[in-house]
Amino acid sequence: MKTYLGIDLGGTNVRVAKVTRDGIVLAEVKRPSLAQEGPRKVMDNMMEMIREIPGYTECEGIGVGVPGPVDTINGKMLMATNLPGFEQYPIAAELTQNFNMPAYVDNDANVAGLAEALVGAGKGLPVVYYVTISTGIGGALIVDGKVVSGKHGHAGEIANIIIDRNREKVNHLNIGAVENEASGVAITRKGKALFGDQIRHAGDVFDLAKQGNPQAQSIVDNMTYDLAVMFSVIAHIADPWMFVIGGGMMQSKDVFMDKVVANFKNLVHVPMRDTLFETAKLEEPGIIGAAMLPISHGN
Repeated sequence: MKTYLGIDLGGTNVRVAKVTRDGIVLAEVKRPSLAQEGPRKVMDNMMEMIREIPGYTECEGIGVGVPGPVDTINGKMLMATNLPGFEQYPIAAELTQNFNMPAYVDNDANVAGLAEALVGAGKGLPVVYYVTISTGIGGALIVDGKVVSGKHGHAGEIANIIIDRNREKVNHLNIGAVENEASGVAITRKGKALFGDQIRHAGDVFDLAKQGNPQAQSIVDNMTYDLAVMFSVIAHIADPWMFVIGGGMMQSKDVFMDKVVANFKNLVHVPMRDTLFETAKLEEPGIIGAAMLPISHGN
Protein backbone atom coordinates (compact mmCIF):
# COMPACT_ATOMS: atom_id res chain seq x y z
CA MET A 1 0.00 0.00 0.00
CA LYS A 2 1.51 3.30 -1.09
CA THR A 3 1.57 6.06 1.50
CA TYR A 4 2.50 9.74 1.45
CA LEU A 5 3.45 12.43 3.94
CA GLY A 6 1.17 15.45 4.11
CA ILE A 7 2.18 18.61 5.97
CA ASP A 8 -0.24 21.41 6.82
CA LEU A 9 2.05 24.32 7.72
CA GLY A 10 0.33 27.39 9.16
CA GLY A 11 1.34 30.45 11.08
CA THR A 12 0.13 28.94 14.38
CA ASN A 13 0.28 25.16 14.06
CA VAL A 14 1.86 22.51 11.87
CA ARG A 15 0.47 19.02 11.28
CA VAL A 16 2.25 16.09 9.69
CA ALA A 17 0.37 12.96 8.62
CA LYS A 18 0.91 9.67 6.85
CA VAL A 19 -1.89 9.25 4.32
CA THR A 20 -2.95 6.52 1.85
CA ARG A 21 -3.82 7.10 -1.81
CA ASP A 22 -7.48 6.90 -0.77
CA GLY A 23 -7.08 9.76 1.68
CA ILE A 24 -7.05 7.70 4.88
CA VAL A 25 -4.91 9.24 7.63
CA LEU A 26 -2.84 6.49 9.26
CA ALA A 27 -0.79 8.59 11.69
CA GLU A 28 -0.65 12.28 12.61
CA VAL A 29 1.49 14.61 14.70
CA LYS A 30 0.54 18.19 15.62
CA ARG A 31 2.65 20.93 17.19
CA PRO A 32 2.95 24.73 17.26
CA SER A 33 4.66 25.84 14.05
CA LEU A 34 7.07 28.23 15.87
CA ALA A 35 6.67 30.62 12.94
CA GLN A 36 7.95 33.66 14.84
CA GLU A 37 11.27 31.91 15.52
CA GLY A 38 12.21 31.90 11.83
CA PRO A 39 12.51 29.36 9.00
CA ARG A 40 15.38 27.34 10.46
CA LYS A 41 13.45 26.57 13.65
CA VAL A 42 10.25 25.86 11.71
CA MET A 43 11.98 23.45 9.31
CA ASP A 44 13.87 21.61 12.09
CA ASN A 45 10.64 21.25 14.06
CA MET A 46 8.78 19.98 10.99
CA MET A 47 11.47 17.45 10.08
CA GLU A 48 11.53 16.18 13.67
CA MET A 49 7.78 15.63 13.42
CA ILE A 50 8.21 13.66 10.19
CA ARG A 51 10.64 11.33 11.96
CA GLU A 52 7.97 10.67 14.62
CA ILE A 53 5.63 9.20 12.00
CA PRO A 54 5.84 5.38 12.05
CA GLY A 55 7.24 4.07 8.74
CA TYR A 56 7.93 7.54 7.32
CA THR A 57 10.88 6.20 5.31
CA GLU A 58 8.50 3.97 3.33
CA CYS A 59 6.45 6.90 2.04
CA GLU A 60 6.53 7.81 -1.66
CA GLY A 61 6.78 11.57 -1.29
CA ILE A 62 6.03 14.69 0.73
CA GLY A 63 3.49 17.44 0.12
CA VAL A 64 3.27 20.72 2.00
CA GLY A 65 0.31 23.10 2.10
CA VAL A 66 1.16 26.70 3.07
CA PRO A 67 -0.80 29.97 3.43
CA GLY A 68 -0.10 32.16 0.41
CA PRO A 69 0.93 31.95 -3.26
CA VAL A 70 3.62 29.46 -4.19
CA ASP A 71 6.20 28.92 -6.91
CA THR A 72 5.17 25.30 -7.38
CA ILE A 73 7.98 24.53 -9.83
CA ASN A 74 10.69 25.39 -7.32
CA GLY A 75 8.73 24.62 -4.16
CA LYS A 76 9.02 28.10 -2.63
CA MET A 77 6.55 30.56 -1.13
CA LEU A 78 6.19 33.80 -3.11
CA MET A 79 4.59 35.65 -0.20
CA ALA A 80 4.82 34.59 3.44
CA THR A 81 2.81 36.99 5.60
CA ASN A 82 2.08 34.36 8.26
CA LEU A 83 5.46 32.62 8.04
CA PRO A 84 8.15 35.32 8.43
CA GLY A 85 11.31 34.64 6.46
CA PHE A 86 9.81 31.95 4.23
CA GLU A 87 9.51 34.06 1.09
CA GLN A 88 11.68 32.25 -1.53
CA TYR A 89 12.82 29.70 1.09
CA PRO A 90 13.59 26.32 -0.59
CA ILE A 91 11.11 24.22 1.40
CA ALA A 92 10.77 21.39 -1.12
CA ALA A 93 14.48 21.14 -1.89
CA GLU A 94 15.40 20.92 1.79
CA LEU A 95 12.85 18.20 2.47
CA THR A 96 14.03 16.19 -0.54
CA GLN A 97 17.63 16.53 0.55
CA ASN A 98 16.88 15.35 4.09
CA PHE A 99 14.47 12.52 3.32
CA ASN A 100 15.55 11.36 -0.14
CA MET A 101 12.05 11.52 -1.58
CA PRO A 102 10.25 14.01 -3.86
CA ALA A 103 8.66 16.98 -2.11
CA TYR A 104 6.13 19.53 -3.35
CA VAL A 105 4.63 22.75 -1.99
CA ASP A 106 1.36 24.48 -2.82
CA ASN A 107 -1.15 26.95 -1.44
CA ASP A 108 -3.41 25.61 1.33
CA ALA A 109 -6.61 26.29 -0.65
CA ASN A 110 -5.14 24.45 -3.64
CA VAL A 111 -4.30 21.35 -1.61
CA ALA A 112 -7.74 21.35 0.01
CA GLY A 113 -9.26 21.53 -3.46
CA LEU A 114 -6.98 18.73 -4.66
CA ALA A 115 -8.18 16.51 -1.81
CA GLU A 116 -11.83 17.15 -2.61
CA ALA A 117 -11.21 16.49 -6.31
CA LEU A 118 -9.29 13.24 -5.82
CA VAL A 119 -10.97 11.59 -2.83
CA GLY A 120 -13.80 13.93 -1.79
CA ALA A 121 -16.98 15.37 -3.30
CA GLY A 122 -15.48 15.75 -6.79
CA LYS A 123 -13.89 12.30 -7.02
CA GLY A 124 -13.80 10.94 -10.56
CA LEU A 125 -14.60 14.21 -12.32
CA PRO A 126 -12.10 15.68 -14.82
CA VAL A 127 -12.54 19.38 -13.93
CA VAL A 128 -13.41 20.48 -10.39
CA TYR A 129 -13.39 24.00 -8.99
CA TYR A 130 -13.04 24.20 -5.22
CA VAL A 131 -14.27 27.36 -3.47
CA THR A 132 -13.89 28.13 0.21
CA ILE A 133 -16.22 30.76 1.68
CA SER A 134 -15.13 31.62 5.18
CA THR A 135 -13.47 34.66 6.75
CA GLY A 136 -12.23 35.26 3.20
CA ILE A 137 -12.89 33.63 -0.16
CA GLY A 138 -10.43 31.39 -1.99
CA GLY A 139 -10.41 28.78 -4.70
CA ALA A 140 -8.56 26.15 -6.64
CA LEU A 141 -8.91 24.74 -10.16
CA ILE A 142 -8.15 21.02 -10.47
CA VAL A 143 -7.91 19.54 -13.95
CA ASP A 144 -7.30 15.81 -14.46
CA GLY A 145 -6.16 15.42 -10.87
CA LYS A 146 -3.68 18.30 -10.95
CA VAL A 147 -3.87 21.79 -9.48
CA VAL A 148 -3.58 24.58 -12.03
CA SER A 149 -1.34 27.13 -10.30
CA GLY A 150 -0.46 29.43 -13.20
CA LYS A 151 2.67 31.41 -13.94
CA HIS A 152 2.61 33.45 -10.72
CA GLY A 153 1.01 30.92 -8.39
CA HIS A 154 -2.17 33.01 -8.24
CA ALA A 155 -4.50 30.83 -10.33
CA GLY A 156 -7.66 30.26 -8.31
CA GLU A 157 -7.12 33.35 -6.12
CA ILE A 158 -10.67 34.46 -6.71
CA ALA A 159 -11.02 36.87 -3.77
CA ASN A 160 -10.12 39.83 -5.99
CA ILE A 161 -12.69 39.10 -8.74
CA ILE A 162 -14.76 42.26 -9.29
CA ILE A 163 -18.47 41.55 -9.04
CA ASP A 164 -19.60 45.20 -9.07
CA ARG A 165 -17.46 48.31 -9.62
CA ASN A 166 -20.04 50.54 -7.93
CA ARG A 167 -19.15 49.55 -4.37
CA GLU A 168 -17.07 51.21 -1.67
CA LYS A 169 -13.30 50.91 -1.31
CA VAL A 170 -12.68 48.63 1.67
CA ASN A 171 -9.01 47.63 1.63
CA HIS A 172 -6.16 46.71 -0.73
CA LEU A 173 -8.43 44.53 -2.88
CA ASN A 174 -10.27 45.88 -5.92
CA ILE A 175 -13.37 47.99 -5.44
CA GLY A 176 -16.20 45.46 -5.64
CA ALA A 177 -13.94 42.46 -4.98
CA VAL A 178 -16.10 39.49 -4.06
CA GLU A 179 -14.23 38.88 -0.79
CA ASN A 180 -15.14 42.39 0.35
CA GLU A 181 -18.80 41.85 -0.52
CA ALA A 182 -19.70 38.23 0.24
CA SER A 183 -17.20 36.73 2.69
CA GLY A 184 -17.79 36.17 6.39
CA VAL A 185 -15.93 39.38 7.23
CA ALA A 186 -17.99 41.29 4.65
CA ILE A 187 -21.34 40.05 5.95
CA THR A 188 -20.25 40.86 9.52
CA ARG A 189 -19.21 44.38 8.44
CA LYS A 190 -22.52 45.01 6.71
CA GLY A 191 -24.46 43.57 9.64
CA LYS A 192 -22.66 45.75 12.18
CA ALA A 193 -23.38 48.84 10.05
CA LEU A 194 -27.11 48.14 10.41
CA PHE A 195 -27.48 46.37 13.74
CA GLY A 196 -24.45 47.45 15.76
CA ASP A 197 -22.60 45.27 18.25
CA GLN A 198 -25.31 42.60 18.41
CA ILE A 199 -23.62 41.22 15.28
CA ARG A 200 -20.56 39.20 16.32
CA HIS A 201 -20.18 37.21 13.11
CA ALA A 202 -21.96 36.38 9.86
CA GLY A 203 -24.04 33.72 11.57
CA ASP A 204 -25.86 36.42 13.54
CA VAL A 205 -26.93 38.08 10.27
CA PHE A 206 -28.13 34.73 8.92
CA ASP A 207 -30.13 34.13 12.11
CA LEU A 208 -31.86 37.50 11.76
CA ALA A 209 -32.63 36.74 8.12
CA LYS A 210 -34.20 33.40 9.10
CA GLN A 211 -36.31 35.26 11.66
CA GLY A 212 -37.67 37.44 8.85
CA ASN A 213 -35.75 40.67 9.46
CA PRO A 214 -36.01 42.50 6.11
CA GLN A 215 -32.65 44.32 6.44
CA ALA A 216 -30.81 41.09 7.19
CA GLN A 217 -32.63 39.38 4.34
CA SER A 218 -31.47 42.17 2.03
CA ILE A 219 -27.84 41.56 3.06
CA VAL A 220 -28.24 37.85 2.35
CA ASP A 221 -30.00 38.46 -0.97
CA ASN A 222 -27.18 40.74 -2.13
CA MET A 223 -24.62 38.18 -1.00
CA THR A 224 -26.31 35.39 -2.95
CA TYR A 225 -26.26 37.46 -6.12
CA ASP A 226 -22.64 38.52 -5.60
CA LEU A 227 -21.56 34.90 -5.12
CA ALA A 228 -23.56 33.85 -8.17
CA VAL A 229 -21.73 36.47 -10.25
CA MET A 230 -18.41 35.08 -8.98
CA PHE A 231 -19.40 31.50 -9.80
CA SER A 232 -20.61 32.54 -13.25
CA VAL A 233 -17.31 34.29 -14.01
CA ILE A 234 -15.38 31.17 -13.00
CA ALA A 235 -17.73 28.93 -14.96
CA HIS A 236 -17.36 30.93 -18.16
CA ILE A 237 -13.58 30.51 -17.92
CA ALA A 238 -13.12 27.00 -16.50
CA ASP A 239 -16.53 25.33 -17.12
CA PRO A 240 -16.08 22.77 -14.32
CA TRP A 241 -18.14 19.63 -13.97
CA MET A 242 -18.63 20.59 -10.33
CA PHE A 243 -18.10 23.37 -7.82
CA VAL A 244 -17.11 21.95 -4.45
CA ILE A 245 -17.75 24.49 -1.71
CA GLY A 246 -16.19 24.47 1.74
CA GLY A 247 -15.45 26.94 4.52
CA GLY A 248 -17.17 28.05 7.70
CA MET A 249 -19.96 29.95 5.95
CA MET A 250 -21.31 26.66 4.62
CA GLN A 251 -22.58 25.89 8.10
CA SER A 252 -25.39 28.27 7.15
CA LYS A 253 -25.77 27.03 3.57
CA ASP A 254 -29.50 26.45 4.06
CA VAL A 255 -29.93 30.24 4.22
CA PHE A 256 -28.22 31.12 0.96
CA MET A 257 -26.97 28.32 -1.31
CA ASP A 258 -30.24 27.55 -3.10
CA LYS A 259 -30.51 31.24 -4.04
CA VAL A 260 -26.88 31.29 -5.19
CA VAL A 261 -27.49 28.37 -7.53
CA ALA A 262 -30.75 29.87 -8.83
CA ASN A 263 -29.03 33.18 -9.58
CA PHE A 264 -26.10 31.34 -11.18
CA LYS A 265 -28.45 29.60 -13.62
CA ASN A 266 -29.75 32.98 -14.75
CA LEU A 267 -26.22 34.28 -15.39
CA VAL A 268 -24.72 31.48 -17.51
CA HIS A 269 -25.40 30.00 -20.93
CA VAL A 270 -28.30 27.54 -20.92
CA PRO A 271 -26.18 24.38 -21.41
CA MET A 272 -24.11 25.34 -18.34
CA ARG A 273 -27.07 25.32 -15.99
CA ASP A 274 -26.50 21.68 -15.13
CA THR A 275 -23.16 22.50 -13.43
CA LEU A 276 -23.10 20.70 -10.10
CA PHE A 277 -22.74 22.41 -6.71
CA GLU A 278 -21.69 20.16 -3.81
CA THR A 279 -20.62 20.79 -0.24
CA ALA A 280 -17.07 19.73 0.61
CA LYS A 281 -17.13 16.37 2.39
CA LEU A 282 -13.65 15.87 3.88
CA GLU A 283 -12.98 16.74 7.52
CA GLU A 284 -9.24 17.33 6.97
CA PRO A 285 -8.83 18.41 3.35
CA GLY A 286 -5.69 20.45 4.06
CA ILE A 287 -3.48 17.66 5.31
CA ILE A 288 -4.99 15.03 2.99
CA GLY A 289 -4.57 17.33 0.00
CA ALA A 290 -0.96 18.04 0.91
CA ALA A 291 -0.33 14.29 0.85
CA MET A 292 -2.02 14.14 -2.56
CA LEU A 293 0.55 16.53 -4.11
CA PRO A 294 3.09 13.77 -4.86
CA ILE A 295 0.29 11.69 -6.41
CA SER A 296 -0.73 14.58 -8.66
CA HIS A 297 2.89 14.73 -9.86
CA GLY A 298 2.93 11.05 -10.78
CA ASN A 299 4.48 9.53 -7.64
